[in-house]
Amino acid sequence: MIDSSIKGPFFIRRMDSGGAVKAGDGARESLPMVGFIYLTSGEILVEVDGRTFLCGPGHLMLIPENRPFAILHYSDAEGYKGGFRYLQFLGEPLQQAFWFDEAVFVGELFNMLAVSFSRNDLGFVEKGVELLLTRVKTSAETHLPDVVSSFLDGLFAKDKTIMSASDYAAEGSVSLNYLNRMVKKSTGRPVSAWIDIARLNRAKRLLAESSAPVIDIASAVGILDQAYFARFFRKHTGMTPSAYRKTMHE
Repeated sequence: MIDSSIKGPFFIRRMDSGGAVKAGDGARESLPMVGFIYLTSGEILVEVDGRTFLCGPGHLMLIPENRPFAILHYSDAEGYKGGFRYLQFLGEPLQQAFWFDEAVFVGELFNMLAVSFSRNDLGFVEKGVELLLTRVKTSAETHLPDVVSSFLDGLFAKDKTIMSASDYAAEGSVSLNYLNRMVKKSTGRPVSAWIDIARLNRAKRLLAESSAPVIDIASAVGILDQAYFARFFRKHTGMTPSAYRKTMHE
């Protein structure tokens, strides 16, 4: 998501996931400066230090320098990403939501920063970042509740088998009703919807990156019936697994 090879006090890139649900591969990265992500549409799921943050339109995510993080999931994500050295002493990851007119203003500010950066207008960049930081509340604490964070971290972990909703509840030592209620309250989606997203993400990655038989990929995402897996995949993508793999390879 963020290009850690870029040097200097500031960089910014426009972000556009092309409308597709894309798979986070669980890879961790860090920046030698404060990283930021600002969404104008879509959503991303970010994990930092075992805490999970769900960001939507108007959300600004700040990640402390040299702090490993991972993008677990993103969908229809448009906005801006980058890093800067202007903010000192950010000890913890921070997520802040801007609403209505303020979100429009912040989005336009990021747009002007992107344009100024491309023109190497560092004077405006510095003033623009200073203006942005006047709107950041450094005491914000918005990560998801522990039970929800643990569920999502486990669900999107690359090396873990995707399980059923009841299995995740048992793993978290809570009832399925409690887990579903907390997940729905915190993210706007029930447990089953997140499981479908994780299965689709992993299936897409495996189809694109491996030559494993479709039946093995179905099993890898927790679906033992190949026919059901084909129906599930086509429902969400409009394509059969084999057709999707052919398109990715072409």
